[in-house]
This record gives sequence, structure tokens and C-alpha cells, in this order.
Amino acid sequence: MNLSGRQKAALLLVQLGRERAARVMEHLDVAEVEELTGEIMRLERVDQRLADEVVDEFCAVAQLGPGLGGGVGFAQQVLEASLGKDQAAGMLERLQASMAGHSFDFLQQADARQVVSLLDGEHPQTIALVLAHLRPEHASAILAGLPNDLRADVAHRIALMERASPDVVAVVAESLHRKASAVLAPRELAAVGGVQPLVEIINRADPTTERAILEGLTERDEALAEQVRSLMFVFADVVLLEDRAVQLVLRQVETGTLSQALKGAGPEVREKVLRNMSERARENLLEEIEMLGPVRLSQVEEARAAIVQVIRGLEESGQIVVRREGEDELVA
Repeated sequence: MNLSGRQKAALLLVQLGRERAARVMEHLDVAEVEELTGEIMRLERVDQRLADEVVDEFCAVAQLGPGLGGGVGFAQQVLEASLGKDQAAGMLERLQASMAGHSFDFLQQADARQVVSLLDGEHPQTIALVLAHLRPEHASAILAGLPNDLRADVAHRIALMERASPDVVAVVAESLHRKASAVLAPRELAAVGGVQPLVEIINRADPTTERAILEGLTERDEALAEQVRSLMFVFADVVLLEDRAVQLVLRQVETGTLSQALKGAGPEVREKVLRNMSERARENLLEEIEMLGPVRLSQVEEARAAIVQVIRGLEESGQIVVRREGEDELVA
């Protein structure tokens, strides 16, 4: 058996039944009761052979028949019998809130294209709820695969979302889980959305997707779109970086990428980059820029996006600090 001691104890309590389990829990402290209740809520259905093994291990005989029921209902009954209604309600609330964030774990490793297909036909609010629960980089790839109009609508809803009832989250997750079973391998209010999660999603999108999302947001809510833009780091914001940070970035960027990114860049950006290079590297870069000649806008945007990704990666790893426009100066 690959079960922890806590999981085995929870499984045994389920087999004992509500009243006997409650009498056992009366002898445990609050922390132990809360931990065991969380495990009981996760049980759902248990293979009978595994249940029998647990019974044997605890030297008890308590078979309830094939497929043993756990879940929220049983957990609530046990808690109320052992702690009383009021204390049980508070504990159950905390446990549900903490578990809501894991409702969409079955989508975390799924291919983005599969998730897009899975979400096809779902209401934009449902899609926004799902994406707000996923890792930003994963949600970004999924958002990029949505049709343009739907993508902007979903982005708008993520930004305006604040809290979601765990009951709603559970219903949506269960519905999608059933729907996904054929194609994918196998909290009271939990904060899931808002402007910052949307910014993190957009920050990981390609330039075309990023532009489309922002244009769509502008059409729906210009003030919100401006708020999102103010929180995003774009290539021109390189002027806000400390010189040491710029030098770290330049070490990870190839000269060809940098030369394309600087095509058409403003004098402040150009000067910021050049003064943080050695004299020889600066001469080589200027020479390469001259040799490039006219460059397609899409190539320039792609090069700038690559550099921004390097900056974001260094920020996430804590190697540099990015100061956004309008933020206070840093004090050493």
C-alpha cells in the first residue's frame, strides 16, 4: 500500500461508520481532527481490496461492502457528532477553501490544445474561472488558442473576477472532469482572478496574442485595459532597469536578437543598452544594426518579446528587480 498513516486512519474511520468514527475523534485534538477530516473528504470511492488491507493492518473486522463512501457529507456528519455544529461548520469551511485551489489539478499537465478543445462551447465565465485556477504560463497558452473575440471576453472576465464560491468551483471542475475523462490523462470563497493574474497570463503570451488581448480589452473597457498595460513590462521599459540588471540581461541575449530589437527603438532605450556594453561589443552591435537594413515589424516584435522573456525570467528567479512606471524608486 502506498498510503500514509493519516490516509489509512481516515479510511478506517470511514469503515467504522459515523457514530463510531465520532467517538474515536472525541479522543483526538482539534489539529488531528482537522487533518483526518481533510483526508476523509478526499476519499470519494475506495477499492475494496485496499480497504480490506487497511482493516487487516489495524487488526479490525469492519467491512461495509464494495465501494466505501467518504466525501463532504460523511465528513460533515462526523465533525458535527464530535465537535458540534458550529465548530464543525467553521472547520469544514476552512478545509473546503483550501481544497478549492486543487479542483483543476487534472488540467495542469494537459496539453493546451486539448484544454482548448475541452473548453469549446463553455460559457466565457466558466473558461475565465478555469484559467484563473491554472498556472499563468499554462493559462496563457490556452488563452492564445481561443478565438479572438472569446479571448478578449475571457480576459475581461478574469480581470473583473475576485472570488468564487467553492461550491461553484467544485461543480465546474466535476463537470469538466467527466467531460475530460475521454481525452485527458489522468475553498468558502477562494481568490482566483483579478488584474494581476491576467497580467501574468498576458506576459507569457506571444506578441500577436498579447496585442489582440489588449485591443479586445480596450474595446470593452478602456480604463481596465490601461490598468493592465501599466502593470505589464514591455521592451521600452528597459530604461527603468538598473544598469547592473541590464548587464545581466545582455549576457543572455544574442547580438542578432538585440540588433533586431533595437531597430526603430527610441533614443533612451538605445542609449540605455549601449552604455551597458563594452566598447567592442557596442561597436559590433552598431555595425550589425547597420548591416540589417529594413526589418519586418513582426521580426522586431519577436526579438523584443524574447528579450522581455529573459527579463521576466531573471525577475522571477530574484536576480533582478523590475520597477514599473509610476512605482517609487528603490532605496538601498
